[in-house]
Amino acid sequence: MTMRAGFLVRGLTAAALMLGTAFSAHADDALARVKAAGTLKVGTETAFAPFDFIDAGEHAGLNVDLFAEIGKELGVTIEWVALPWEGVLPGLEAGKFDMVAGPATITKARMERYRFTPPIAEATVAILKKAGDTTITKPEDIAGKAIGVGKATAQLAQLTAYSDTLPTKVDVREYPAFTESYADLAAGRIAGVANSLPNIAFVASQRKDTFEVVLPPFGQKSYFGFIGTKDPDHAPLMDAIDAALLKMKGDGRLAEAQKKWFGASFDTPDSVPDPAF
Repeated sequence: MTMRAGFLVRGLTAAALMLGTAFSAHADDALARVKAAGTLKVGTETAFAPFDFIDAGEHAGLNVDLFAEIGKELGVTIEWVALPWEGVLPGLEAGKFDMVAGPATITKARMERYRFTPPIAEATVAILKKAGDTTITKPEDIAGKAIGVGKATAQLAQLTAYSDTLPTKVDVREYPAFTESYADLAAGRIAGVANSLPNIAFVASQRKDTFEVVLPPFGQKSYFGFIGTKDPDHAPLMDAIDAALLKMKGDGRLAEAQKKWFGASFDTPDSVPDPAF
């Protein structure tokens, strides 16, 4: 082998190694791993109807329908990992699943830590009260009353901020799951529950003799989105899920799912780059 040929071989070998390294990095990203496994692992809680709940022993809700469609677009099956909401986001950061269904309200603080998909529904907060309760006819009537809300939720932050604007602060009662707050409301142990309008509208529609929604909503207009990490390794996976959701928004599948679970569709933006709070 001549000296020039030797340099050429070594150069080609180095280039091949560089290409191999680049291909390996691409092949090992989160999207490649999900497709190789044929499974997208999704963390969620199952006490957040109508997004995620157990109906006659079956996992049901808007999230289940939407992720079934996302799975079709990616060519993978969905593996659900259910746990209390307080453990969902720490579970994502610990790598126990690929992303979070939740969904979660898109907020400034959360956007600094996580990557959100395009919105899947409006999330503005309203009050659920007992049917026939004439002491609460508008949001400000909750001043001084015991109001339930989910622990570590954006709804808690909205309720607390709204309470500070009232002449008498709200007696805020935090619950591990909203289902427990609805039970306490039905039993008369609290005067209301603060949650996003789609959630409490669904609850009221299921138990019309027990609950009513107090309108209008209060606080800042907000939206729900699914959550992933901001890890560059996960960017191709989140890009693919964003594209799937926008395709579903464009062809009407997102609106059909919203009508199925909320009774109406929402006009949601393609992204929320600057949340209201």
